[in-house]
Amino acid sequence: MRAGKKAMDGCDHKAAYSYLEVALSLLPSDHWERHYDLSLRLHFLMAVAANSSCQYDSAQLILHYIFENARCLEDKSPSLLFFSQILIVQGKANDAYNICSSTLIELGETIPNPDSVEPDTVNTEIAETISMYNQVCEDDNGWLKREVDDSKERIVDKFYGTIVTACYFSNRKKMLAYFACKGFQLSLRNGVCQHTPSNAIHFAHVAFATMKDQNAVVVYRMAKNIMSLLDRVDVGDQIPNVYFSFYGTIAWRFEPIQSCTNFLRQGFESGLTCGKSEDGFHCAIHAIKFAIFGGENLMSLLKEIDYYLHQLETSYNNALARNFMLNHRETVSTLIDKGSATAIEAKASFPSNHPGESAVIVHQAIRMYWLGWAERCTHLIEKNWNMIEQSGPYLSCIVNFYYALNSLDMAKKNKKATKNRYSAETAMAVIRCAAVNSEWNFAGKLHLLEAELSSFMYKPPEKFHETMALYESAIAYAKNSGFIHEHGLACEKAGLYVKKVGYVQKAMEYFNQAKESYSAWGSRLKVDFIQNELHKCHLSTPCLPQQSFLSPHVW
Repeated sequence: MRAGKKAMDGCDHKAAYSYLEVALSLLPSDHWERHYDLSLRLHFLMAVAANSSCQYDSAQLILHYIFENARCLEDKSPSLLFFSQILIVQGKANDAYNICSSTLIELGETIPNPDSVEPDTVNTEIAETISMYNQVCEDDNGWLKREVDDSKERIVDKFYGTIVTACYFSNRKKMLAYFACKGFQLSLRNGVCQHTPSNAIHFAHVAFATMKDQNAVVVYRMAKNIMSLLDRVDVGDQIPNVYFSFYGTIAWRFEPIQSCTNFLRQGFESGLTCGKSEDGFHCAIHAIKFAIFGGENLMSLLKEIDYYLHQLETSYNNALARNFMLNHRETVSTLIDKGSATAIEAKASFPSNHPGESAVIVHQAIRMYWLGWAERCTHLIEKNWNMIEQSGPYLSCIVNFYYALNSLDMAKKNKKATKNRYSAETAMAVIRCAAVNSEWNFAGKLHLLEAELSSFMYKPPEKFHETMALYESAIAYAKNSGFIHEHGLACEKAGLYVKKVGYVQKAMEYFNQAKESYSAWGSRLKVDFIQNELHKCHLSTPCLPQQSFLSPHVW
């Protein structure tokens, strides 16, 4: 058994399972009666090693041996928790929720009827939790220095963290918020343990979603303060979960998206190293999502996604992660070459009413935008707003950005101009709020939308200089923030605008900048589009606009 534990510490889970299997074979047939504690520890370690080495059926069989032979709930609880986490990965979040809920009740926790948890209840719980946090931190963060000693309190902490995840994947939004509050409150009352950071970050995510932009900075600072625990508390295998929860759901509102992406990739590596592959792949899913919308090179992303898919097909049985990766892959493939040479047959297919369905809708809409299918894009988004909101705040922001761009494109073509202008302004309000907390991630998007709105509202020479200043600002923000695809998009839109004015030579300069950016992004789709625009410019007769509204200092 010692050899098995040492192999697990060294992340050699297959060897660990072999050693532990030998250890079990050396015990007498009545080992559960004669060597109860040893049998309990050995079986649990074997289940963990089996699961981490992709022997999933063996892991569940071993856990059921524990359920049959454990003498009390305290002895059974770690295995119930582990089994719940396995069920979530297998797409059985409802079963995981039921196990966590019943176990928490047996452990003395109160679980309300889901129908009784109303928005007002959640808001009250959030306010109470923030108040508790402020109170315990008044003594110079003395709470952060007090650690939990009671093993029961630690296991309750773990179950709250797991039931929050089960709520997310089973679409129990109100219960998710309730349990996130209760889990963090438990840590605030009893002190810090290795699960405190993940429970605290779960709460911060819920607080953001519920309070919208009220007190956003306060909640972010609280979450950042909790992250400092990672330097002091041994969080063990919780690193991938904490990174996923913080960098995947909170930090993007304030920190550069590229930084979040890098930490999430670290979370993936940590997950595979410590045997928490399910949390590791959660990190990988969000890392790829951020990398796509952060403008990373598409061919490099395609290779990275294919690496993850290979791991999921050969070493890890995680259907949900595979579907998310396939959804991302289709978007990347479309952006590269419409999938003509990069597509594969496998497509994402989520269970009915799974949150992944909303991500599929989001990516379909974004693919339609870049393909130039304006009316299809608008129809898909407007038909599925409720589902899109289930995809999470970040993807909702991204959809609003493309929806506003698309609405303005249609308005310029005199297609329901009033309605599309209103739709664009409504979507812009979302981006404007996001830009308050993160200029890096959202100011360039906002300025591009403002430029597009101005170009629609005013016919040159009216507001020409102001409109060009907004385009130039969008270009500069995109370049400084490293969003090469948005730099290309801003240059493309500026080129189309000055071309319409009649300044063909300047349009060609913008188009060449866009072509350079799209080429660096790896999008042959957009390079071909810009090349076609350049060809049109070459065929047209240059016509300088009136100097009364075109001033060289604008550029």
